[in-house]
Amino acid sequence: MKKILLMCMGGFSTGLLVEKMKEAAKNSNEEVEITAIGSTSLDEVVKDYDILLLAPQINYIAAEVEKKYPDLPVYLIQPTDYGRLKGDKILAKSLEMIR
Repeated sequence: MKKILLMCMGGFSTGLLVEKMKEAAKNSNEEVEITAIGSTSLDEVVKDYDILLLAPQINYIAAEVEKKYPDLPVYLIQPTDYGRLKGDKILAKSLEMIR
């Protein structure tokens, strides 16, 4: 099972996107675990995930995160995909980066 961690500023605005991603995973028979967190919780849980997705409002920390966790793929979610809740597209890109 692949584990996807989605991070936004407070961990709340990603709830709808996580649900859309879970729905897309179910429809494509992908076994994934998708969790949303706030930026202050990253160090506590990051070791348990295969990829980190960053919401557009915190893309500015991408370089810092990539430096701190060099073996973890980091995907910067595009603002239009995030805003339109393109869970299927974001899930597909995440799985592509993990594989």
